[in-house]
Amino acid sequence: MEKILIANRGEIAVRVLKTAKAHGYRTVAVFSEADAEALHVSMADEAVCIGPAPVGESYLSVEKVIDAAKRTGADGIHPGYGFLSENADFAKACADADITFIGPSAEAIELMGSKRLSKLAMIEAGVPCVPGYSGADQSLKTLAAEADKIGYPLMIKASAGGGGRGMRLVESADEFAASVETARSEAENAFGSGELILEKAVLEPRHIEVQVFGDSHGNVVHLFERDCSIQRRHQKVVEEAPSPFMKDDLRAAMTKAAVNAAKACSYVGAGTVEFLVDKDRNFYFLEMNTRLQVEHPVTELVTGQDLVAWQLAVAEGDPLPLRQDEITLNGHAIEVRLYAEDPVNGYLPQTGKVQHWSVPDRDGVRVDHSVCNGQTVSAHYDPMLAKIMAYGDTRSAALRRLKSALDDTSLMGFAHNRAFMREAISYQSFADGNATTAFLTENQCEQLSATPSTFELAKAALILFADGRSDGSGWESAAGFSSQFLFETNEGHKAVSVLRHREQFAVTVGEETLEFSDVSVCANTCQLTHNGVLKRFAFAQDGETVFLDAASGHFILQNMSHEPALVGAAAADGKVKAPMDGAVVDVKVGLGDSVSKGDTLLVMEAMKMEHALKAGSDGVIESINAASGDQVKSKQVLISITSDTEGE
Repeated sequence: MEKILIANRGEIAVRVLKTAKAHGYRTVAVFSEADAEALHVSMADEAVCIGPAPVGESYLSVEKVIDAAKRTGADGIHPGYGFLSENADFAKACADADITFIGPSAEAIELMGSKRLSKLAMIEAGVPCVPGYSGADQSLKTLAAEADKIGYPLMIKASAGGGGRGMRLVESADEFAASVETARSEAENAFGSGELILEKAVLEPRHIEVQVFGDSHGNVVHLFERDCSIQRRHQKVVEEAPSPFMKDDLRAAMTKAAVNAAKACSYVGAGTVEFLVDKDRNFYFLEMNTRLQVEHPVTELVTGQDLVAWQLAVAEGDPLPLRQDEITLNGHAIEVRLYAEDPVNGYLPQTGKVQHWSVPDRDGVRVDHSVCNGQTVSAHYDPMLAKIMAYGDTRSAALRRLKSALDDTSLMGFAHNRAFMREAISYQSFADGNATTAFLTENQCEQLSATPSTFELAKAALILFADGRSDGSGWESAAGFSSQFLFETNEGHKAVSVLRHREQFAVTVGEETLEFSDVSVCANTCQLTHNGVLKRFAFAQDGETVFLDAASGHFILQNMSHEPALVGAAAADGKVKAPMDGAVVDVKVGLGDSVSKGDTLLVMEAMKMEHALKAGSDGVIESINAASGDQVKSKQVLISITSDTEGE
């Protein structure tokens, strides 16, 4: 290969570009119209626009990606993860076009891409599997009968995919039919296949996976394990290597099973064999991902190997760089994923402009990302923006560095999960290495809040006070002045006043007054002294709006004091609004229908996940302002409900 096209976007495209360039390959990026200004586009030697923002018209188009490779003379394609990375037809199309697909064979992808067929193959290879149903008969009648045989609780899973999409935990037979319908719809939308499998639920397990690598000479090795137990919505948010739950005998058994799984399908390239491990350390095959994983960097940190470089070498036909006995495990690495989502509001995906982005650059910390100041995060793609990792000689050292790195990461412009992840890794159960997949359910992060504290309101007021009073000579022009601010919050409007006397500032919020001194504002940093302690914090500002990151979350504080009326007062009852930008998948009601509180009115899709909008009260559907397939904006009124008793 001389020139490699990266058939992806975001941080993984940037990650692959770095290694490809370091190894002397010319590079080609592909991008949608929404990603024209993206970092991966500017990094590549050449770039080709392959269509509009929707993934079906760009990143998931086999024809457009192959055409981009032909037009630029790329003789290799790296698929990254997601999108076409586990699409057997894409791997075949590359071969037909005489382009090297940097991944396993189409046959291996097809086998392992089906949870149903892969499970049958693993049983034949002697790999332990969870009891369940993986049959070809997909009728509701058969699935329900098999569910009764397996027993509840059980898991419904999309056979063709992962990442929590098309997956449902079913507690009883009463929930089964509705759960099948939802899971099948989500699977068809995400993967193009509604085929499902059923598995006995292994409650509160550890989620441990093994990194494997194969070459075209018949060699297969493992690069030890990763623990991915901390998840939300069945998607990983914290990963680490090695697993704190691991014992030598368990590691030997799991890595042997993983290597056998790879050999069973003559695997070539990077792959990950995922297992569920119960409290008694029994392990069960979950699935095999036939691509590079999101969390591959933690393995790189503890083995000292560049897995993308391994992929390139294997794709060139070279043998694996190391034998099994040459691969060593050193130290500990932990990774958290930074998502554009609101943990306080059901992890709803968020969109908006990046007002300020900064990450620490220090020993023992690695941040993989594609974030740029000023970029727009849209609803068209997965909400993961970055991976923040820390390495240490011991797990405690790695954890200490990760906490510090998260403290010093600033992302402003929309809600995200930085503060949520910082608090999650601070729990003693995580520090002790006892976290299971139920960790986030059992540990509700108590510091998080949708409401800004008095201190956050005071900081926002001081920033606007400085901005409004400065005439080029800094604070001097503000001496003796006071200002009034009115910030819009989720609990209504909060009045804040700032009074300056010489170098002292009194900020009053409600009945509480805070005193500050030594206040200075420069670029995106504010410095102040409060209660004798000098503090510095990052912020962003857009006109009358201040963006702040705090231990309790991300706050967007808009000053409404200049508005003629209280814009943003609580909407009237009965207005069902879109909680985020996205697409309407299904409208479940019609005009004049009677509905009860909790009824599903409409289903939206944003960032690959479906979200049901439910009635907040009993009533009658008065108006419907959106139809299936419509693209809608956050806070747009979709449905109006009138009370049953209204007008009587």
